[in-house]
Amino acid sequence: MAYFSVENLGISFGGLRAVDDISFSVEEGEIFSIIGPNGSGKTTIFNLISGIYRPSGGKILLNGENLVGKTPDKIAKRGVARTFQNIELFNNATVMDNLMLGRHIHMKTGVFGGAFMFGRYARAAREEIYHRGQVEKIIDFLDLQSVREQLVGSLAYGKRKLVELGRALALEPHLLLLDEPSAGMNTEEKDELTIWIKDIREDYGVTILLIEHDMNMVMDISDRILAINHGRKITLGVPQEVQRHPEVISAYLGEEAIL
Repeated sequence: MAYFSVENLGISFGGLRAVDDISFSVEEGEIFSIIGPNGSGKTTIFNLISGIYRPSGGKILLNGENLVGKTPDKIAKRGVARTFQNIELFNNATVMDNLMLGRHIHMKTGVFGGAFMFGRYARAAREEIYHRGQVEKIIDFLDLQSVREQLVGSLAYGKRKLVELGRALALEPHLLLLDEPSAGMNTEEKDELTIWIKDIREDYGVTILLIEHDMNMVMDISDRILAINHGRKITLGVPQEVQRHPEVISAYLGEEAIL
């Protein structure tokens, strides 16, 4: 049995079949990428996996448990975390505070307020110290020390993408969904991100599902790739096979990374 799989997954919006009978499986520790042109259904698949949308048909299996029908918070508690194509951070909060919010599913006394409740101070203080320590490790890992107390809204776009990645890591995921993590980054930032994604797999033992338009990154870090178009599977295989597939070339006609 695969660590994670979707079986015959589908959803429609207003009669349009956005995801049409998609099936794939992911082994534990794999970096598995989903590629396709804009509007092909990639992010919709992530929204189905994370519980934002409910499929009209099919299964989403994590360690044999069907996640369909579970709320996003219950799915997160089962070890599934994600980043978003459009950054979902609190711009008026610091980097540290945003990362601490990523620890919320592991906290018993609340993110911040519990430490000041009479009779619970010692326990809450110990808990906050522990969780801040976990966040500090992520700050060190992603080299965010210089901006840890800055408001997220004041950061460059590429740095905000890193903060969102850090917040996802703060959930201590077993399965991490990365939706266009390199968007808005320059070449140097993308190179560093490629190394970090590999290190997340190795150092944190995380299985990764990746949506990414930068084909150089996809081909470099993916163990296997699923190519889709119009909500349907084109092909699935190792990077070299997918890159040579004629329907993939056709779907990406004009995109230099495939050609």
